[in-house]
Amino acid sequence: MALVHHEPWSLVDRLARQFEQFDRFGSNLSFIPSVDVEEEDERFVVRADLPGVNREDLEVTAEEGVLTVRGQRKAAAAQEQKAGYQRIERVAGSFLRRFVLPKSAQADAIKATYVDGVLEVSIPKQPKPEARRIKIEAA
Repeated sequence: MALVHHEPWSLVDRLARQFEQFDRFGSNLSFIPSVDVEEEDERFVVRADLPGVNREDLEVTAEEGVLTVRGQRKAAAAQEQKAGYQRIERVAGSFLRRFVLPKSAQADAIKATYVDGVLEVSIPKQPKPEARRIKIEAA
């Protein structure tokens, strides 16, 4: 008897990924970069794998509590000019990812760095308000 691996949510996952490929204007996006989101003591960190994307082709914005990472990976010159490829899996084109910022994020202090094909967006947390002692007065 052969065992068959069944993933009931794989179809739902595929459908969700297809919906993510459309931005708010309805245009088809080419790919969805892999992203890690991490919470540290003093900040939130978003890391996106973007191999082959030039820094000039990236845009990171924070507006109305939403962090947006968008950009474009251009096709290699050889791929555009030379026919005869047997298989093309590396996707070129535009991408878009959006993340809702937590209330504790300092949107005005967000910083982004791009090194070796990895975009790192650092989102500092707001300082926690310290407890204030309230003087009790006699009635």
